[in-house]
Amino acid sequence: MSVTTDIVSTYKGPRLVLARLFAMGEREAFALIVIIGACIVAFVSRWPGLARQAHESGAELNALLGGALMAWIMAPLLFYAIAAIAHILAMIVGGKGTWYRARLALFWALLAASPLQLLWGLVEGFIGKGLEWQIVGVVWFAVFVWFWIAGMFEAERAD
Repeated sequence: MSVTTDIVSTYKGPRLVLARLFAMGEREAFALIVIIGACIVAFVSRWPGLARQAHESGAELNALLGGALMAWIMAPLLFYAIAAIAHILAMIVGGKGTWYRARLALFWALLAASPLQLLWGLVEGFIGKGLEWQIVGVVWFAVFVWFWIAGMFEAERAD
C-alpha cells in the first residue's frame, strides 16, 4: 500500500498497519526513510510559524529556517535513542519484540501523526501561539502517543 493510504489507515487501527509493516520483514532502509520523511514534514510544519516570527520580530527568515533545518537534520539520532530506551523498558516488563520493531513503531507514529503536525504549524503561522495553537498541539501529541503506544504493543508482543 502507499504511505499516504497507510497513514490514513493508522487513524482507524494503528496496530493493524504496524502488523502489516512488520510482516514486510526487517528492512532498516525502510525505517530510515520513514524517520527522514517524518523529520522533513516536521521541518516543513515549522515554516509558517517561523515566517510569522520573522515578520513580527524583524529577524532574518533564512537564519530561522537554517536553525530549524539543522535541528531536524540531527533529530533522527535522537529518535533512534528514544526508540532504544523504549525497547529496553519494554524488555524489562516482558516485551518480546526486536530493536527494529521498536524503532519502526516510534518512527511510524511520528510520520502518521504528521498531518496534525502540519495543521499545528499552520495554526501557529496564521493565528499565532494562542489557545487554538495549544489545542491543536495537544491533539497532535495525544494522537502521536496513541500511535506509538499501539505500535509498541504490536512490536513487543510474542509472535
